[in-house]
Amino acid sequence: MGSNRIHPLPPGPWLGQYLAIGGTVKIRECTLEELLGPLNDVERKNAPKRLFVSGDISTLQRGARVSIVGTRKPSVEGTEQARRLAAALASAGVVVVSGLAEGVDTAAHEGALGAGGATVAVLGTPLDKAYPAKNRALQDRISHDYLTVSQFPTGTPTLPMNFPMRNRTMALISDATIIVEAGEKSGTLHQGWEALRLGRPLFILDLIMKNQALPWPKEMIRYGAQPLSTEDWNPIMEFLPERSGAAFAAPSF
Repeated sequence: MGSNRIHPLPPGPWLGQYLAIGGTVKIRECTLEELLGPLNDVERKNAPKRLFVSGDISTLQRGARVSIVGTRKPSVEGTEQARRLAAALASAGVVVVSGLAEGVDTAAHEGALGAGGATVAVLGTPLDKAYPAKNRALQDRISHDYLTVSQFPTGTPTLPMNFPMRNRTMALISDATIIVEAGEKSGTLHQGWEALRLGRPLFILDLIMKNQALPWPKEMIRYGAQPLSTEDWNPIMEFLPERSGAAFAAPSF
């Protein structure tokens, strides 16, 4: 898998910069293969031709990368589980990846940062835009301290179709994906199906599995997704590659 063969990004020019909280943020253009190494045909199918990055590229090499994703309007329990899971994984040396959207994504980034861990934000907007706007400070912090990634150049309008594209890219960047909470029409499902198509581990929190009104969890389970208990998150670690810079340990709760 391309996600397991990371190479350092060679030096190159910065495209520009934008003013952010705490200073300016530089934007650099690169290809996905520059970030992840050679891609196979399956990985290349939905891969964007180019990416725009801000921050520290080496964040991708600090450990295995796990996406924690879900609805923009989670339950109180869903928000708490996303935050706890992100903190536990970050404390175990995992790089937490999410989309900086409202709800589960925000909780995942905040959980990782709160535990002193690394996080990567994959945006559905250009890097100089914050969506939602209230996440501007969080986005700027991640850009300064870790890494933000987008496939959309400056000036691209914010369109609904951009977010499923972002989710497919996030599945490719990640070694595994965890869906915390999502409805039947959630854009998160695009990432789940893409993770399965790529042959990457997909976990579905048992918080969703208990909802008998949702058919998609059972369908994804039939295609290889695995239920994940909120009482025991350690099985995730068995599916993750060891990567330079990672200090792996079982998550503690």
